[in-house]
This record gives sequence, structure tokens and C-alpha cells, in this order.
Amino acid sequence: MSLLVFLVFLSACGVAAATGHFFGPGPWYERLNKPDWTPPNWVFPLGWAIMYPAMAIAAWRVGMSGAEIVPLALALWALQLALNTLWTPIFFGLQQIFTALVVICLMWVSVLLTTGVFVAIDWLAGLLFLLYLAWASFASALNYEVWKRNSDGLTPPAQ
Repeated sequence: MSLLVFLVFLSACGVAAATGHFFGPGPWYERLNKPDWTPPNWVFPLGWAIMYPAMAIAAWRVGMSGAEIVPLALALWALQLALNTLWTPIFFGLQQIFTALVVICLMWVSVLLTTGVFVAIDWLAGLLFLLYLAWASFASALNYEVWKRNSDGLTPPAQ
């Protein structure tokens, strides 16, 4: 049963990861004005290849813990994952930088809350989410900077 629970969490993360396959950076993103500290495009899939399994392991550990606040913890986990799943099609698919910024800010708050609850239940799950919180913080800052640099009406048109 424990392996099945882990596979459910991993599958949910896989659905979120799939959005990167369908809505990846393309010519529109390449033409955006981005800060010098923008990593190369290959960094993000690598980062998510670490984050998604870590998120699944954290949720599995919390889910199997038997703690009284597991329902709250997993509801927060599901919320952050839903927002995570929405960001890529909004940013890359719809090319809506500001709307994506709103989504990633909501995601960041939900990751912060999830981290806090996870730490209270299982220190390793919380540690895995601290890593994710750092990653989400960087991604949020990058989304903000891209929006700020491209919000003057000069954003490259969609292709």
C-alpha cells in the first residue's frame, strides 16, 4: 500500500511536469528581455527533475505519517501542485507574463505554507520542501523581473 501511495503522488507530479513538454520556451521567450542572471533553458528541466520526485517523496512521507494534520498538509500540497501545473501553460502557452506572476506568487505562498506544515509532521519532508521553496523563490523573482522588463507594451508578439 505504501508504494501505491508514493506512485500516486509521483504520478500527480508527472502530470505537472508534462506541461513543460507541451508548453516549452520557444521563439517568443527567446525574444523577451531577461535579466543577466537568467539561467540557460536546460537548467529548469534539470531542476524540476529533482524537485518533482522530492515533492512526491515529501508528500508520501507526510501521507504515511498518521499525523492528525495530514488532511491539511495534503490539501496544501495539492494546492501548490495545481498552481505549479497552471503556471507553464499561462506563461509559455498563453504568453501572459503578469497572470503567470500572480499564479507563481500564489504558488509560492502555498509552498511556504506546505513547508511549514510538512516540517511540523516530518523533518525530512519539510527539508525537501525547503529546497522547493528556494527553487520557487528564484523562479518567482525571475518571473517578476521578466514581467517588469517586458511590461511596457514592447513585449514581443506571440508567434
